[in-house]
Amino acid sequence: MMVNYNHTVVVFLLLSLIFKLGSCTENQSQTNNVTVKCIQSEREALVRFKAGVIDFPGKLSSWFGEDCCQWKGVKCDNESGDVKASFSGDVNASLSGEISPYLGNLPSLTHLNLEGNYNLFTKNLDWVSSLSSLQKLYMGEVKINHTKADWLHAINMLPSLLELSLCSCQLEHLPSSLTFLNFTSLVVLDLSYNSFNTSIPQWLFNLTSLTKLDLTFTNQGGKILDSFGRLGRLGSLQYLYLAGNHFYGSIPASFGNLSSLNELDLSYNEMNGTIPESFGQLSTLVKLYLLENSWEGVITEAQLMNLINLEEFMLTTNKNQSLVFNVTHDGFPPSLKSLHLEGCRIGPKFPLWLKFQSEPTYVTLRNVGIEGTIPEEWFPMISAQLTILDLSNNQIKGNLPHQLVFPNVAKLFLQSNLFSGPIPSNISDLMPNLQYLDLSENQLSGTIPLSISKIKHLNILVLRRNNLSGKLPHNWNESQIGLRVVDISENNICGKIPSSMGFLGNLSILVLSNNNLSGEIPSSLQNCSIVSMDLGGNHLSGNLPSWIESNIFMLRLRSNLFNGTIPKKWCNLYKLCILDLAQNNLFGAIPNCFNNFTAMVDQNIFGYKPIENYTEKAYIVTKGREYEYDRTLQFVTCIDLSGNSLTGGIPIQITSLTRLGTLNLSMNHLIGSIPKNIGNMRWLETLDLSNNSLFGAIPGSMSSLTSLVHLNLSFNNLTGRIPSGNQLQTLIDATIYKGNPLLCGSPLLTKCLGDEASDGPTITGVDDKQGGDDYERIWFYASIGLGFVVGFWSVCGTLLLKKSWRHCYFRFYDDIKDRISLLIALKVVHLKMIFGLEKN
Repeated sequence: MMVNYNHTVVVFLLLSLIFKLGSCTENQSQTNNVTVKCIQSEREALVRFKAGVIDFPGKLSSWFGEDCCQWKGVKCDNESGDVKASFSGDVNASLSGEISPYLGNLPSLTHLNLEGNYNLFTKNLDWVSSLSSLQKLYMGEVKINHTKADWLHAINMLPSLLELSLCSCQLEHLPSSLTFLNFTSLVVLDLSYNSFNTSIPQWLFNLTSLTKLDLTFTNQGGKILDSFGRLGRLGSLQYLYLAGNHFYGSIPASFGNLSSLNELDLSYNEMNGTIPESFGQLSTLVKLYLLENSWEGVITEAQLMNLINLEEFMLTTNKNQSLVFNVTHDGFPPSLKSLHLEGCRIGPKFPLWLKFQSEPTYVTLRNVGIEGTIPEEWFPMISAQLTILDLSNNQIKGNLPHQLVFPNVAKLFLQSNLFSGPIPSNISDLMPNLQYLDLSENQLSGTIPLSISKIKHLNILVLRRNNLSGKLPHNWNESQIGLRVVDISENNICGKIPSSMGFLGNLSILVLSNNNLSGEIPSSLQNCSIVSMDLGGNHLSGNLPSWIESNIFMLRLRSNLFNGTIPKKWCNLYKLCILDLAQNNLFGAIPNCFNNFTAMVDQNIFGYKPIENYTEKAYIVTKGREYEYDRTLQFVTCIDLSGNSLTGGIPIQITSLTRLGTLNLSMNHLIGSIPKNIGNMRWLETLDLSNNSLFGAIPGSMSSLTSLVHLNLSFNNLTGRIPSGNQLQTLIDATIYKGNPLLCGSPLLTKCLGDEASDGPTITGVDDKQGGDDYERIWFYASIGLGFVVGFWSVCGTLLLKKSWRHCYFRFYDDIKDRISLLIALKVVHLKMIFGLEKN
């Protein structure tokens, strides 16, 4: 009986428990089905924000309806409905206009992300100070320079703030002190790419919770020892970026106390001295950037041995090889993936520590004083992982090793060394993924291997200034669709330009100058996308190609055997900035459509866009000499048609090229006069019209050429006075007018008619000058008296001596007097009638 009772109790309890659990589950389900809507006042704040901005892409198109918690980019608290986060990065770079201050009516907001909206601005940051719960504020690229109040004062009212990003906000003011610091919990501070023009404020070092501080390119400066003397207080710092400022002096040893540091960037400052040994304590460092400073001294194992986690190390110095690496093979960080050393000295021997790197992918040792040959055993040890290898600007010699097996290398830069011998014939097998190959300015010989045209991913090929011979590869093909630059200038290449180069559809720069090429320019090149073509200094012949496309920037065909006329189809080359056809056999007239070269008129039209990892070089004759331009080539404007047999006159249209820097039409058969409005060419620095048959006067407007530094008008038939004034006054070399016997005036010795003869300048003292002044004063008054006598007797004397003239004069006088009297009388009567003073 007792057993049955116990069973009954147990069953009852189990049923009760099951019922209770079911009830709880049902209540929980009902709770989950309840939708919490956002608060009306907060919805209104978001609506006002939307109304105040322009949302062209429609990123805020979901912002309608009663429940703002359902809007894209808005997150709410599940229980209270408070807006906790706005935008969440979903509307970046899409909004423009003014930020509504009503955003301050979101008291529970913890995340606000407006980053990347560079067309947004705010006149006042007071609304930010109302967001007392804010933890993360991202406003990078939003224009805050319009704010009237101190932006930092508003930020200082946010006690919960953990992350702040105001990069590229056009801020110009960073207070050096704060009465109190309220956002001491800050973990991330990014003020990069603003222009504060101040020293480092010391309140920064009270933000002891900081893990990231980014002050890149903020135009700050001062002695780094003074600016960062308290850096040790930021013991939690993991990321420190100070690049692009004006800090000077040696790195303080206190940097070594940042034991948690993962990344450090001190590049592009004005620092000097050596790297402190305390850097050896930064065992957690992963990335170290020390580019473009004036480092000096010696780096040993003390600075580097303990950086066992270092993966990226980049250092360049402005003081050439004043910083010396004296590191043993086991004293260098062993796990580097990226290494960039430039301008320091690690040679003359090839660094042994490099071959012990376990997994390098990027290695640059540029201008580091390496001499001799590359050890043969070095390549097999590091070649497998390498994608970029730059050993340029050293003194490395010997043949290119046949062990140069880089299956993954994309960029190989070996220019400006002493490599000799041939290019490996199987280079396409050694480096099948090659994209950039620069072997320029070495002593390589032999022919260009046909296998180069089999490298499918090749983008840039530069073999300039070697001793290569033979013909150009003839087997270019469509598989090399990515090839954009072919520069094989200044070699001994002969033969014709292969028509197969027309398969290179994206070829934009073709430089084959200063070789021994012959034949005509193949018409197949019109299938390419050429913007710069330099074929000067060869033996090319035939007519000039009429198919040149309108987007070409530079066309340099000088010193060849071209004949015929300048194609009129070139009139549409509106991006052309450099046209050099000098020293050919061209004839006919200069086209009168050169005013269509609008890149030489409008500075907003850029005909050239530099290509990464390639610096084009070209020789330009200007200012009376031949100069080699490289990085500034994109700013050159030049027309050189000298040394041909061109006839006719100088087209007046050419004077509309107001941005033209060099105009050379010398050594032709041009006739006519110099255009009168040549003074409109205000950027002209070089004007050479010598050795033609020009006649007439030199236009006076030439004195308006205020940029002119080189002028040559010699050996023409010019006549008259040489203009003076402005820049012409500085061109005192008489030979620039030589061969024009009818020219006169300074700087020639021939005086113009009416000029006072002078044997030369005289030196006068004070007494002589005073005597000269008295002499001039006497002649001044004598001239006045003489003029009065002559004027009086020329009129009155004639009337006294000539009776007929006297009668005629007085009749004329009486007639004029009567006419004037009648006119005055009529005017008086008319005025009286107007004012009612005349009675009928």
